[in-house]
Amino acid sequence: METLKVMVVDDEERMRKLVRDFLVKKNFEVIEAGDGAEAVDKFFSTRDIALIILDVMMPKMDGWEVVREIRKESKVPIIMLTAKSDERDEALGFELGVDDYVSKPFSPKILVARVEALLRRSGAFGSDDILKAGAIEIDKAAHQVQIDGQPVELSFKEFELLTYFVENQGIALSREKILNSVWNYDYFGDARTIDTHVKKLRAKMGQRGNYIKTIWGMGYKFEADDEQKEAKK
Repeated sequence: METLKVMVVDDEERMRKLVRDFLVKKNFEVIEAGDGAEAVDKFFSTRDIALIILDVMMPKMDGWEVVREIRKESKVPIIMLTAKSDERDEALGFELGVDDYVSKPFSPKILVARVEALLRRSGAFGSDDILKAGAIEIDKAAHQVQIDGQPVELSFKEFELLTYFVENQGIALSREKILNSVWNYDYFGDARTIDTHVKKLRAKMGQRGNYIKTIWGMGYKFEADDEQKEAKK
């Protein structure tokens, strides 16, 4: 398998070196940037970066602005590094399209494990699975979704969430289980972030949004067999 490129963006050289050393041990190629403006320039000039590890507080352009610029053209997985534990920051990040959060100080080994988990789910490690459920078809390798034969644009996290639902059809899933599975590891933020993502996902799914059933007081269940029942009427 080809070596995947990960960009590490932090204004502290010591922090970049710490993360770089652990990533290199796992055979990743690391591209470094010391501020937000440099990160944007390197991302768009390199193009084949598989994942970004991005600090929030930086000179010239902060992490939020970097996410905004990159999300205009790319769904590349992004992990934010933050010294803050403010839920408002995390909510803003998820709204902008951030895929995961790691609070400083952190374990480099855990950070690398999250990098690998995100890349596996994004298909960067070569998954060629095709998932089908009712009117939905998911190409995990190409990271594409079709509903009723039409392509649907989903954010990275929306894609992961839909894939998780399809892979667990008919199973009642608590919000905590969804967070731990889709966001990976134990997520200590507000479980209501799931409701926000489900609302957006349902909207993009159109009439097929009713595949995602709400289980009041618990979470959600995905069932795609209702269209077959309707066809028999």
